[in-house]
Amino acid sequence: MGTANGAGAAWPAMTLKEIETLLCAPGTPFEMETVSVGGVPTRAWKNAPASLTALLSAARAYGERTFCVLDEERVSYEGFYRASAVLALHLSQMGIKPGDRIALAMRNLPEWPVVLFAAAACGAIVVPLNAWWTGHELDYALRDSGARMLVCDAQRLERIAPHLSDLPDIVDIIVTRGTGGYPSLQSIIGPVSGWVDLPDIAQPEVAIAPDDAAAIFYTSGTTGNPKGALLSHRNLMTNILSSGYGAARTLLRRGEALPEPQPKTGLLVIPLFHVTACSAVLMGTIASGSTMVLMHKWDTIRAFELIEAERINSTGGVPTIAWQLIEHPDRDKYDLSSLETIAYGGAPSAPELVRKIASELKSQPGNGWGMTETTATVTGHAAEDYLNRPTSCGPPVPVSDLKIMDEAGAVEMPTGQVGELWARGPQIVLGYWNNPEATAATFVDGWVRTGDIAYVDDEGFCYIADRAKDVIIRGGENIYSSEVENVLYDHPAVTDAALIGLAHRTLGEEPAAVVHLAPGMAASEAELQAWVRTRLAVFKTPVRIVFCDETLPRNANGKIMKRELKSLFD
Repeated sequence: MGTANGAGAAWPAMTLKEIETLLCAPGTPFEMETVSVGGVPTRAWKNAPASLTALLSAARAYGERTFCVLDEERVSYEGFYRASAVLALHLSQMGIKPGDRIALAMRNLPEWPVVLFAAAACGAIVVPLNAWWTGHELDYALRDSGARMLVCDAQRLERIAPHLSDLPDIVDIIVTRGTGGYPSLQSIIGPVSGWVDLPDIAQPEVAIAPDDAAAIFYTSGTTGNPKGALLSHRNLMTNILSSGYGAARTLLRRGEALPEPQPKTGLLVIPLFHVTACSAVLMGTIASGSTMVLMHKWDTIRAFELIEAERINSTGGVPTIAWQLIEHPDRDKYDLSSLETIAYGGAPSAPELVRKIASELKSQPGNGWGMTETTATVTGHAAEDYLNRPTSCGPPVPVSDLKIMDEAGAVEMPTGQVGELWARGPQIVLGYWNNPEATAATFVDGWVRTGDIAYVDDEGFCYIADRAKDVIIRGGENIYSSEVENVLYDHPAVTDAALIGLAHRTLGEEPAAVVHLAPGMAASEAELQAWVRTRLAVFKTPVRIVFCDETLPRNANGKIMKRELKSLFD
């Protein structure tokens, strides 16, 4: 491209193919191999940890290095290992067996990864639940997953408590930071400050293969109830090397030598119940011996304080975070010089944001594309590549392939042509839990039909053009229109409803609704907003509701023509 880098040399110094040939050569850390996953030959990272248990065992070598920070609480890698091993033994003694489902419902706490790794060490399947869900939403996922055990914090327990008597599969409940009358997690592993002094015991001896099920992450469907994406250990381990490869590629594109890996400190501001935080952030943090700093809730000033005090190297998650860091009037009062990278995914971002991260925060912008069904990262984009292609989500990682298919899914489209994005690789999930019909419709011979409309350029960079699925992405959170529309339809006054996305500079989009009321019936905007808010997570509530005197416009197939409705909000 001829663009100059900071040293004045021609950029890029190497092509993507040259870098892959160099980094993925036999005997290198990024060497690839072909394995059979569900009978499908799949290219995978040869040196990825075999399982969550293997990762935890290896990470113990980091000893007293800090793993996790929350306010005054600091957890070392040794403390993390010991707490996980002690809890795993306890779960085993409680009768947890391979394949049992353990639901995990709590905000970002140091206990969250301990529960994840302890359950995995027993061969159990962890079911992370959205901490923002209402009791009804939590109830559905607990029923659908058939969870035998629930580990939660006091706030989530309060929401789910009215439903517990009707949940047939729940045998045991453990509560952290409050008990609600149930056994406490602290009675098993003690307070965070004492984890390093727990008994030094081994993890349970359970045979775990890379393609064994490890977790169920729920993703809202365009129709009906949320679907549980079934993740394997291999799925969760893939991002470790994919992220490392992306960092190495950035340096080689710049013509710089690869340094010895160094642990970093990251500020995690997105929930661990998302695959982005759990897979793309948490697993890489542990593998590299890095430090993960948590926040009770997002607050820009508190983020500034933590960046300065903890010498944070990276943060992000969604574009909203980056915008707020850039635009806050008190930014210059804090030393943010340690920031190296601000990366995000899960929501569209403006090219202006990419440039401002580099110019205002003096950091490398980063982006990527993935979804729950791909265990997060499939494509990665950073630094000069991102600045030169700010509307792209980057090329696929070497173990993954993309193709663009026609609407019927029968013909692959040529380079540069728009169609549905399909992806394959070792991070594609095993399917949907207990839902063979949806699995068959979405996963085809190792490929996942993403529902995103995209194209790929002649160098392999992917561009998301539109979404085939009727979904609004608010600050990285998916809002599926049918879910909100169905709740509106349940209101006795509503006979027609449509949810649409309104552009928002920092959140990407916000939900808004158009409704038609039944003759002789009345309902106010505030009343309908309250109706939705009590039945769904707060972020799904329409920020505006417009009333239409006539039934909503439909095409010949009976689908509401939502593009025509957007003008009502101008």
